[in-house]
Amino acid sequence: MGTMLQEFKAFALKGNLVELAVAFILGLAFSAVVTSLVNDIVMPIIGAIVSDQSFANLTFEIAGVDILYGNFLTAVLYFLIVAWVLFLLVKAINQMQRPAAEAPADNMRECPYCLSAIPRLARRCPNCTSEIAPGTA
Repeated sequence: MGTMLQEFKAFALKGNLVELAVAFILGLAFSAVVTSLVNDIVMPIIGAIVSDQSFANLTFEIAGVDILYGNFLTAVLYFLIVAWVLFLLVKAINQMQRPAAEAPADNMRECPYCLSAIPRLARRCPNCTSEIAPGTA
């Protein structure tokens, strides 16, 4: 019984699982904020412009059945806001994780034509195929 509890503790406290739990909880909180933004601020403004009622209450009737297109458009706007914020977040994270350009090593030099790093003794640049005198530039 003790080893099973130790295994469960090791599993539950692994970094990936804890990070996933934190991300899930933050996602729920973010979802609540975006839902409030869309339902309580954006859609009432749009509803005031479009009609005198709440945007979510906009409907039309087909064969006695109400089609709640206001609710659908609210959900679409909610999705677009979440997708845009996630796009910006992923873009920022990718930019932060991009490795810094490394300085050329002692056995490397810069091509005078395309400015890429090439071996010091190269006679032709492998990138732009320009002929270069060895050991120069």
